[in-house]
Amino acid sequence: MRACQPDLVPLKTAPRLGRCPTLCHMKIWIDLANSPQVLFFRPILQELERRGHTLVVTSRHFAQTIPLADRYGMRHTPVGGHGGKRLSKIGVTLFSRALRLLQFARGGGYDLALSHNSYAQALAACVLRIPIVTAMDYEHQPANHIAFRLASRVIVPECFPEASLRAFGADKRRVCRYEGVKEEIYLADFMPQPDFLRSVGLPPDKVIVAMRPPGTWGLYNHPENPVFDQVLQHVLNHKESYVVFLPRVASQANELQHRSHPNVWIPPRALDGPNLLYHADLVISGGGTMNREAAVLGTPTYSIFNGRLAAVDKYLMATGRMKHIPSVEDVPLVEVRRKQGCAAATSKGTLLGVVEAIEHWNG
Repeated sequence: MRACQPDLVPLKTAPRLGRCPTLCHMKIWIDLANSPQVLFFRPILQELERRGHTLVVTSRHFAQTIPLADRYGMRHTPVGGHGGKRLSKIGVTLFSRALRLLQFARGGGYDLALSHNSYAQALAACVLRIPIVTAMDYEHQPANHIAFRLASRVIVPECFPEASLRAFGADKRRVCRYEGVKEEIYLADFMPQPDFLRSVGLPPDKVIVAMRPPGTWGLYNHPENPVFDQVLQHVLNHKESYVVFLPRVASQANELQHRSHPNVWIPPRALDGPNLLYHADLVISGGGTMNREAAVLGTPTYSIFNGRLAAVDKYLMATGRMKHIPSVEDVPLVEVRRKQGCAAATSKGTLLGVVEAIEHWNG
């Protein structure tokens, strides 16, 4: 990779692999397979487009991926959906979507396939001989084997374990690392909306608690997690609390609606996530991007994830920006109160460094 400009965060990579292709006017195919990827790629796509590249975006019918892409004005083509909880169904859906993506991309003249570990895109791009750049920040996802082995460039946070890269077959010569966590990349230009709570109808005199249940269908998450229900009840025992419940899938919303509570609100549409997390007094989630966004934005954050913690979460816990509630016995440690101040910690330099790594995928 060519030397970073002085204002960029240097990405740690191996020696050059050879001559880079011409960077002007690359045609890049981006696949958005999950909601957080919309936020992650928003500033990256803006920067790539500013540099003259042609971008084509596909998306997946899953969680809030499509509504968020629409909200941010991304021109995208929905292709396929999620496979559900059963491993066999997930596998069938993965290959079915890969086939549909292959049909979509064939003859498109793409110079690069880019994603945050879209396994279906990686398979399709491999068949079409399109170079692959993938980013990832969770080392316990078994399907990393697919994208890591096929990619020409693998972009991971600095704390991503070296042993995991080796185990998933990532060629060390093709790995780039960035400082911090990925959420700092796309929150670098975040500007809070002062009247956000009023604009979405949230009560200004309540302790606003954003809560998201675990993703119990995931390959990396334990199917039973009793902590969430206990934490929800603990929060609602505080009369001043008001819960914004953010289901991952419709069945979670349906289940909660059977236990209706006046201080629980399920938004009817996708909200501006960063603004919600910034203005919330407390964020509690079954793990993942939402927790890290809140921690980066300076909001008290509790993870109730009961799988193997990611290195990025351990990093945020070690720096005091996130706390872990692994068991029911720890639930009383969750403090339900108004927060004092909010300070975001982001870096635009890291964003530009990641864009450089994408552009110079073969150097």
